[in-house]
Amino acid sequence: MNIDDLVTISPLIACVLTACGVLVADLIAPGRTRVAIAIAFGGLVVVAAAVVLVADGGDVSAFGGAYTVDGITTFLDAVFIATIGLTIAFAPDYLVPRDLPMPEFTTILLFALTGAMLIAGSTDLLLLFLALELMVLPGYMLAGFAKRDALATEGAIKYFLLGSFSSAIFLFGLAFTWGLSGTTRVTGVTDALTTFAAGGGISIGLAMGLAFLTTGVAFKIAAVPFHYWTPDAYQGSPTPVTGYLSVGPKVGAFALIIRLFAEALAPLAADWLPVFIGLAIVTMTLGNLVALTQDNVKRMLAYSSIAHTGYMLVGLAAYASGEMAGLEGLLLYSLVYAFMNLGAFAVVAALQRRRGVTASLSTFAGLGRREPWLGLLMTLFLLSLTGIPPTAGFFAKAYIILAAVESADPWVNLLAVIAVVNAAAAAFYYLRVVRQMYMEEPAAEQTALSHGRLLWAGLAITSVFTAFFFIFTGPVFDSIQRAAQALAIT
Repeated sequence: MNIDDLVTISPLIACVLTACGVLVADLIAPGRTRVAIAIAFGGLVVVAAAVVLVADGGDVSAFGGAYTVDGITTFLDAVFIATIGLTIAFAPDYLVPRDLPMPEFTTILLFALTGAMLIAGSTDLLLLFLALELMVLPGYMLAGFAKRDALATEGAIKYFLLGSFSSAIFLFGLAFTWGLSGTTRVTGVTDALTTFAAGGGISIGLAMGLAFLTTGVAFKIAAVPFHYWTPDAYQGSPTPVTGYLSVGPKVGAFALIIRLFAEALAPLAADWLPVFIGLAIVTMTLGNLVALTQDNVKRMLAYSSIAHTGYMLVGLAAYASGEMAGLEGLLLYSLVYAFMNLGAFAVVAALQRRRGVTASLSTFAGLGRREPWLGLLMTLFLLSLTGIPPTAGFFAKAYIILAAVESADPWVNLLAVIAVVNAAAAAFYYLRVVRQMYMEEPAAEQTALSHGRLLWAGLAITSVFTAFFFIFTGPVFDSIQRAAQALAIT
């Protein structure tokens, strides 16, 4: 380790120091929510600045090639920082009335951010696993953050137990891959597997390794049939936590997939592509079908997030079939999904500011008249999740579907058709919430609530990005294209 290595990982160091700063501040002045939030946002600004400064130096690696800063690292770091910043902005309105401590919540999020950013730059199998655990362990803690809530405890236990099993399975897959390739470096694995692929076919050991790795990552992204933990964990968690869990760990897991499958295992793309095509089909179809039957909006959005995992897998499949636009679409969808999904959960959290209010569909009755701005914003986010133009969700879905259409693989072309059908089916349950807000009367008269400035600031950012994304298409598309150029199917 030398000074250059420390400079390269300076964003990670800044993130850890920020988390420690919040902890120390809470020890000195316990329960000061504003202090914790101020330190967190100040630290995130420093982390973002460090990311930009390191990226300006071009592609660089540290610790003998175990950690690399390239276009994908920088892009994903920006998505993760935005996700954590928005989550912190949305949380106080929900947590403070319930006496849930913001300093602890903020600290846990910052450590999770460190893990996610480490995944984005990891180019070593062992470091990938350590980064994954650093990201998901805080998620288990956050799922049970409302420790006196039986639903939260149940969801957290399910999430922890199944997550632990999936991590063990994933580690077995990494062990097989390391044993057969003789190295943990991503580039070394790629070279070794290129030799295997040239020899014709893969060994039984390598096939088992692929199976274990696929099972492990499928759980992390909540792909069907490894999704059973998702509805209970999402419904039981505090709503700001649910919003984070639906975005942060999911995008982080896709960052892992990019580094592992799209880079290290790229020579075997023809072998793992059919599996991911099947996962994409059943994930987006089952997610949407079950979401149609839900009367709890948090649970509905949980199944919706499963369906969105399927859409993102379409982009991965298109890339594996040789279309670079598939990877670009996956990166774009990660960014857009973060903003529109966090925005939707923020509105749900705002309605639950008053203790005892559930996320049932009836809670949204008359919202368009009772709180016009919240009703309008929720409509915007739901339309974007559906993929209605000119919202950001439309551009993301269109990018992925066009990449699948342009693929030379007919099965990937079929994915495009299935994605369009599923997007149309999703409109039914999204628009059902809109109908409830504007065409139904509440069972009892309710007064409008006052909401904090941070919540409104976060909603302003997410809504502007979602509604006026067409203004930002130039710089965003340039960013994802530069990021995608860091990888190529070999």
